[in-house]
Amino acid sequence: MTPARTSLRRRILLALLGYIVVLTLAIMAHGYFVNEHAEALVWQTLLDTEMDHIIEQQQRDPSYRWIDTDSISLYDGRTAAPIPQELRDLPAGVYDEIMLEGVESVALVRTVDGQPVVLALNIADLEQREADMWLTVFGSTATMVLLLGLVTGWSVNRLVRPIATMAGKIGGLRPDQPGQRIDVPDEASAELVIIADALNDYLQRHDRFTERERAFVDTASHELRTPIAVIAGATEIALQQPDLPGAARGQLSRIRRTARDVEQLISLLLVLAKDPARLPKTSDVVALDQLLLEIVEDHRHLTRDKDLVLTVAPLPSIELLAPLPIVQAAIGNLLRNAIENSDKGEITIRLEAPATVVIDDPGHGMTPEEISAIYARLARGGGDRGGGGIGLELISRLCEHLGWKLELYSDRARGTTSVLTLR
Repeated sequence: MTPARTSLRRRILLALLGYIVVLTLAIMAHGYFVNEHAEALVWQTLLDTEMDHIIEQQQRDPSYRWIDTDSISLYDGRTAAPIPQELRDLPAGVYDEIMLEGVESVALVRTVDGQPVVLALNIADLEQREADMWLTVFGSTATMVLLLGLVTGWSVNRLVRPIATMAGKIGGLRPDQPGQRIDVPDEASAELVIIADALNDYLQRHDRFTERERAFVDTASHELRTPIAVIAGATEIALQQPDLPGAARGQLSRIRRTARDVEQLISLLLVLAKDPARLPKTSDVVALDQLLLEIVEDHRHLTRDKDLVLTVAPLPSIELLAPLPIVQAAIGNLLRNAIENSDKGEITIRLEAPATVVIDDPGHGMTPEEISAIYARLARGGGDRGGGGIGLELISRLCEHLGWKLELYSDRARGTTSVLTLR
């Protein structure tokens, strides 16, 4: 199973958005640690200065007594005033975010005259303001990331749009149309121009190769027609001799059939060598109902040694504009394959509107896996010939070239149904 592939636009967009998010988180984390460090230095300096002032005042005036304020409280272990349980066992230092009587505080613990002295600062209001500030920072950061994401998406769209446009043009190329070219605008990037030039060079080489192949097939087919016509004409004259031995007549009849098959093959190759747009000029108005009867009669001799019956269902009157030898070769090949792969029973030939030939045979049938294998070989250009005439591989290429459709349905219990749609 082919893995799901993400677009270049999505990959670039995800990479840039990921970079923006990671960079933003890194900046915020750095800002958080810097803020915490600066905050600790501020508390340390502020409380040290205040504690030094209090101790200095007490040394100057032994009767000096500190009076607590709404924000700063002093707990002196040298007096009878109790020290809160939360602060009692702390060693000397500064402690942030301590809860004293339900209020968030920062405390400085110092040992004076062998007793702990604690100075506590109420920072509840400051912490609330800090939380509000962080909410503002998070909100502005989210807004900035969103705006950067929109700008990045717009920029990526502009960046990838020329590539997407070129991909659409490449997807619209048709292998049966010569002279195709991928054009890029004047403001295209240098890389895009390099890709387009390389692709256009490939298209030109493909056109030249296709033209050489068609010219070779066309020339070879015309050169082969003359000797095949000579062989067929000589065979017809020889078969008109009344005193021709039976064995020789049989061999000459086989030569005539083979020459006719080769003529059909040459006609098919000529059709494949032509541009489909030029085919209507060399096409014929074919009465399919009458042609189908002629093809069936031409193939009845193949059933002489088998317990087979060819049955033609009532035929509607249908006309088709197509090269007559090609229609004969395609239908004749499918009928020949049905006869060769059947031993006994009835082969039914039907004609359905608008121009569909259906051949049901009682042959050996095929499993779905075998049908899939045949389609796979045809897709790779590796179909086999099936014993005589032109093979399914050429019929498949012919259908693709002319816009026809060949389908095979099979069951080991009921045989095979070949459906050839000529429109």
